[in-house]
Amino acid sequence: MASIDPNTASKHTIPVIDRMMELLEALEQREAGMTISDLIVVLNQPRTSVYRILNTLQLHDMVRRDDSGAYHLGARLLTLASHVATRASDFDLVAVAQSHIDQLAAELGDGVKLSVIDNEGILVLAAAQGRREYALTVAPGQRMPIHAGAASKLLLAYLDAKEQEYWINRPLSAYTGKTITDPKRLRTELARIRRLGWAQDKGENAPSIHAFAAPVINKDGKVIAALSVPFLSGTEAARMETIRMAAITTAAAISTALQA
Repeated sequence: MASIDPNTASKHTIPVIDRMMELLEALEQREAGMTISDLIVVLNQPRTSVYRILNTLQLHDMVRRDDSGAYHLGARLLTLASHVATRASDFDLVAVAQSHIDQLAAELGDGVKLSVIDNEGILVLAAAQGRREYALTVAPGQRMPIHAGAASKLLLAYLDAKEQEYWINRPLSAYTGKTITDPKRLRTELARIRRLGWAQDKGENAPSIHAFAAPVINKDGKVIAALSVPFLSGTEAARMETIRMAAITTAAAISTALQA
């Protein structure tokens, strides 16, 4: 297919859609959200234009407005992302998995996440909040390091060799003293994860946060997501084992539902 000249392509775009994409990109960069005033400054657009775009996007659940008046990316984007990230068009991964995630969070009292890997790295597609004291907050839409964390390492472990090497050979940042930044050590860790069938984080993103992750497998036998449960360091061994087994069991239940 012939490449498209960017100068030619720019002559055949729709300005309002260009503004909409610029607005979404601005929200993507600001995790805490942005007010209308913030967006007017960043986009250099009239208030009425920004307001109309926000109203339209909010109507379609592409953005949401919190109680303080700040706007954030909406849940509909996660549903769309689930199809792109898993390269699947015959099911909605979030719709299948959410009830299982909610149930696990209710049973454990800890937050639960469902993550996938795409061209940009690790994306949290869905989450359920825990209700027990000191439960860690989890949220869909988060981007996580490709090499640090239980879900990240698990997804990396099940990539084919070529894709895996692409990520391993990129710069690997150290977030804590537990982060594996040496490619040789990381390969060894990924091989170990494949043998075990689950992954553990012992403080790779933050010293006080640990986690277990288990694979979600589609009907073709491919790992398409990772279910993970983060918890605070210092958790007693018996509860850690409960969390590990619960993550494995729930990931298997989601896999069974996808394969039905």
